[in-house]
Amino acid sequence: MRHVAVAGLALLIGSGSVFAQSGTPAPDQSGKPPAANAADATKDNQRKTDEFVEAAQVINGPAGNPECVWLGRRVVSLMWRDDLDTAFRHLDLYDRFGCPGGHVQAAFRCLTRFGGQIDPKVAETLSSRVHACWVNPGAQPQAAAAATPAAASATAGNAAPAPAATPAPAASPTPPAK
Repeated sequence: MRHVAVAGLALLIGSGSVFAQSGTPAPDQSGKPPAANAADATKDNQRKTDEFVEAAQVINGPAGNPECVWLGRRVVSLMWRDDLDTAFRHLDLYDRFGCPGGHVQAAFRCLTRFGGQIDPKVAETLSSRVHACWVNPGAQPQAAAAATPAAASATAGNAAPAPAATPAPAASPTPPAK
């Protein structure tokens, strides 16, 4: 009798999941046709590949290796989003691959200079800025970049450098809203 009760219970539990799974499959919720999704995925993959190739061409040394580029950019973006636990776990992997830790520091410093230009609601602005800072950690925002060449041209040549004028303090960028 006990075996029949166990078998009956198993049958009831199994039939409930069968009824829950039957019916027509739900339509695609993305609102895009499947061909557009495939084209977008192909375009996105090509962009990512181009970014890795660009980094390898521009950066000499291990910081230009694909594994260092991927992990390093990930660490920098996680640090920007205040996910420090995950960033430190990725940083351990970054170190294990023999990637230079100073490049992460320089890229994050660059990213903080562009803080006001990063829209927290648009993920692409952060990822593109992280990539730009990874490839060129010395990048400056437009206002600071315009003032830097003028100071550099004054000290060009063999002439003694003129005393540097004290720059006006720049407004600190507002932290991104959370």
